[in-house]
Amino acid sequence: MDYSSKATTIEKEKSGCLIVSVGKGNTSAAVKQLDKASKGALKKIIANGDLKADTGSTLLLSQLSGVAADRVLLVRAGDKTDSQGYTNIVTAAMKAVNATKAKNATSYLEEITVAKRDLFWKSLQSAYACFTANYKFEDYLSKKSPNALKKLVIHGDNKTDVNTIAGAADFARAVTQGMSLTKDLGNMPSNDCTPAYLAKTAKQLATKYKKVKTTVLDHVQLKKMKMGSLLAVGQGSANKAKLISMEYKGGNAKDKPFVFVGKGVTFDSGGISIKPSGGMEEMKYDMCGAATVIGLIKACCEYELPINVVCVVPTVENMPSSTAYKPGDILTSYSGKTIEVLNTDAEGRLILCDALSYCKKFNPEVVINMATLTGAVIVALGHEASGIMGNDQPLIDDLIGASNESQDLAWQLPLWDSYKHYLKSDCADVANCGNYRAAGTITAGIFLSYFTEDYRWAHIDIAGTAWTTKNGKMASGRPVPMLMEYLLAKCEA
Repeated sequence: MDYSSKATTIEKEKSGCLIVSVGKGNTSAAVKQLDKASKGALKKIIANGDLKADTGSTLLLSQLSGVAADRVLLVRAGDKTDSQGYTNIVTAAMKAVNATKAKNATSYLEEITVAKRDLFWKSLQSAYACFTANYKFEDYLSKKSPNALKKLVIHGDNKTDVNTIAGAADFARAVTQGMSLTKDLGNMPSNDCTPAYLAKTAKQLATKYKKVKTTVLDHVQLKKMKMGSLLAVGQGSANKAKLISMEYKGGNAKDKPFVFVGKGVTFDSGGISIKPSGGMEEMKYDMCGAATVIGLIKACCEYELPINVVCVVPTVENMPSSTAYKPGDILTSYSGKTIEVLNTDAEGRLILCDALSYCKKFNPEVVINMATLTGAVIVALGHEASGIMGNDQPLIDDLIGASNESQDLAWQLPLWDSYKHYLKSDCADVANCGNYRAAGTITAGIFLSYFTEDYRWAHIDIAGTAWTTKNGKMASGRPVPMLMEYLLAKCEA
């Protein structure tokens, strides 16, 4: 998808589709111009009531008289619009445009006034919505349906606006390329997207981008390093565990890197503590944390962020077999701490803890891990927001700020010492899950906190946001936008 901007005369714009907003109590400048060009026809159409009053409702018009564009899409907007309202409007609009055969579209939705938001932000949200509506995963279909829409033009009133929108388009292009890779990896079936495949993808990034160095440690090397927790989870599968690191060197050589860790369980059967069969096919998405950080590296490269970033991926397949680890086993982690396994389906934290200990070698500025870690986060926050915890409040505040800016939403959950008794073990330093059902997301974060005491750290639980089942099962590409917004803010600080 190509994003660009130009200042045009709307009725002369030769576009596949013009996208304009209609307020409940006022009319946008674009609608006024189109109405004048059509000699009042547009006003009559709106007055007829075919465009519903609900915010986000759409009405598609073909060959409007006096207008050069093939189509005009009317989108209902409220008189007062906040950030979430605007994202809902542009999401509805881009879905409607994508359902047509228009090869290009021109958006005038940026005329909508959004409280505390500027043109750059509105343009970025339009581009994200266009990408999401346009994305398809058809690699495994015998008959593919290529997208008609190839280009989104965002109207600017003058040269200053055009330059602002062009800057947003450049950033959106990089972020959506990262999201596309994240979504592709998440959507792949686990018989193809194995730990070896994730390693291959990471190596390909290093081949394509000179600023990236990829290192892959195999199970033999991991055994020598005594990464007992990571190896235990993968020992029941024929697909051997790996630890992948990708170093993006965009900043000064002496600058500390921002380190991101992504859980890469390419399929999670639950192991010996096997999951129910219903919905188990969705457990191919249990590597979406890994997909996120791989996509993040791509986005950093495409935008050429002037910052140092390291992404670490512990990756395994969690399967039941005669060699699988079992409830009651005691593991010795890379840090030396011992872990009693109470449930083999609490495996993500076991691979993350060794990876988080490994991160110390990079002398990190901060460490941020993301993982489809707990179903409990869906109970707490639904599918709208990711859960954030950590040991450094300024870091958490920065991430929450980035989530609000990107509309890739997140919410903080507590990580208090009073929860530590949930993980008490009688025969090891810590248990891998709580003895109670309560506070499952928080106790998972508490477990990780035992392995992150040497640096500033945040944990993002994306189990509710990494994929969606609203219109068919599909990876979301989140939280790439939030993390890129976070890194962009650090570059501008």
